[in-house]
Amino acid sequence: MTTVVRCAVLAGVALALTACGKSGGAAQNQATAPTEAPTAAPVAAAPLTSEQKKVLLAGLPAAYQAADLDNGQAQFAVCRSCHTLDQGGANVIGPNLHGVFGRRAGSKTDFDYSDDMKKAGWTWDADHLDKWIQNPRGVLPGTKMTYAGMPDAKNRTDLIAYLKTATSPVPPS
Repeated sequence: MTTVVRCAVLAGVALALTACGKSGGAAQNQATAPTEAPTAAPVAAAPLTSEQKKVLLAGLPAAYQAADLDNGQAQFAVCRSCHTLDQGGANVIGPNLHGVFGRRAGSKTDFDYSDDMKKAGWTWDADHLDKWIQNPRGVLPGTKMTYAGMPDAKNRTDLIAYLKTATSPVPPS
């Protein structure tokens, strides 16, 4: 590829990203987020063994330990348009969720949270996630999250258990 063609391609990509930023897309979050050192490409984890899943779920309250992970994965389809799960994955409209359990709300440095989320003061655990997924605006009226909520308790339980297995560091076998 010639230098002129490379420059034209890069200019087109930059223009497309600028347009996305004006529409409130992911580019806008990345453009307004504090800069950090470049991160490695997203790492799609190898499938967990049954034992590894049990180890991760054992860290949650008892109700989550018998959750239907397949249903949880199916419930995540609603979340997928705004969130990614892989380690090093991109922020989209919402932040990447890898490592969410045990992370302070609003603390992911490469995402532009609402001021209310930055000041929320809690750490994400099963209980906070359950309340949040049920009704985000009921928990934090000033959130940027536009998701209406998931009223079904079983679906939330399954989703949270799935998130635990999909976003946590892999335990040793």
